[in-house]
Amino acid sequence: MLVKTCGIMSREAAEAAVTAGADFIGFVFAPSKRFLTPEQATDIASIVPLSVKKVGVFVNETMETITSIAEKVGLDYIQLHGDEPAEFAEQLPYPVIKAFPATVENFSKIKVYPCDYYLIDSPYGANRGGNGTAFDWTILKELNLDSDKLILAGGLTPKNVQQAINLANPVGVDVSSGIETNGNKDLSKIKEFILQAKG
Repeated sequence: MLVKTCGIMSREAAEAAVTAGADFIGFVFAPSKRFLTPEQATDIASIVPLSVKKVGVFVNETMETITSIAEKVGLDYIQLHGDEPAEFAEQLPYPVIKAFPATVENFSKIKVYPCDYYLIDSPYGANRGGNGTAFDWTILKELNLDSDKLILAGGLTPKNVQQAINLANPVGVDVSSGIETNGNKDLSKIKEFILQAKG
């Protein structure tokens, strides 16, 4: 089971995630309480080993800005969390994770979108993703999505991640608010989440 810890904002949190066995570390470069500057992300990325993939989260950003930040930070994947068209993803010189909110009208778009992984998240709240709310995971069974490309997100916690995996059968899970206490990454929750997810 692949695990992506997203919204990482400190070296301590990154180190805890790496030590616990995270596969992806996510940095948010979009309006969010977890927003990082490229300089901050570069500093944290410097302690992340090559075996752990660094993901930049962008919302409706320009190609130039994405590639510039990706080069500076040393990103391995670009996560598109906005309304980016398929042509935009095809032009990016990086592997792509495309986030889709779990709404019926999106389901036809998911299968044809050119990406390495689709991240299925809860329907949007105040920000694109990172809202800490779960959706009905059983709807994913009806979609017949390629489970080797499916990353599940939205309201996952150390307590419910194993149930979510059993119901949705994803290749990976993504967590941000579910490993926080009072809005900050909680090192013990990071460890517990990864332990539960990897079973």
